[in-house]
Amino acid sequence: MFPTTSMDTLKIVYFVLGLSIVCSAFASCTKTKPEQLPRLGPYERIDGEKKYHPVRHFELSNQNADTIRPENLAGKIRVADFFFISCPNICPQLQAEMLRIFEVFSEEQRVVLLSHTIDPKRDSVEALAKYAYNLGISDASRWHFLTGNRDSIYTLADDYFNIAVVDPSAEGGFDHSARITVVDTDGYIRATANGLVKAEVDDLIANIQLLLYEMDNNNTSPD
Repeated sequence: MFPTTSMDTLKIVYFVLGLSIVCSAFASCTKTKPEQLPRLGPYERIDGEKKYHPVRHFELSNQNADTIRPENLAGKIRVADFFFISCPNICPQLQAEMLRIFEVFSEEQRVVLLSHTIDPKRDSVEALAKYAYNLGISDASRWHFLTGNRDSIYTLADDYFNIAVVDPSAEGGFDHSARITVVDTDGYIRATANGLVKAEVDDLIANIQLLLYEMDNNNTSPD
């Protein structure tokens, strides 16, 4: 074996250093960014391209009797569902999943929950305040329980991929779905889940985190 000279040692050091730089660059280049969520909902074609419609404007009252409009939620990711207080079947499970979402993002001020009653005649501001209190929700700015004009709420439910109809033959007097919908800061729907399926809600939570990543990295939502 030939003795290693100082020049040979220096060459080895440079080789190893160069190799590490190349490997680091390769890893950086090949690191994939999280997939961007598409926009969902109604759209029209303009010049051959889909142009999605944002969720319509609304004006409702929350459990503190504050008027809530989209402009009050600027810069927020909205997580929305539809329920009613006296619902005897799906609502307790649906609201339990909403509560789970609330707890996951309890420290994230950019995520706000919206629960719309489909029974505004009985679910007054006072009734919603008591309901929120019983759930342990003390900060209305993080989770709004909303009431207002019934027709406006039902029309809004359509935008959120939900069904809400008066049906005297249905248990509780209303037929409605248990979909949870995520709306981005521009007012576009970006994700939905069946609020009665835990695995789908898990995916929804991951999708909310993706939207937060977009916000942190100044990524705009897709056209």
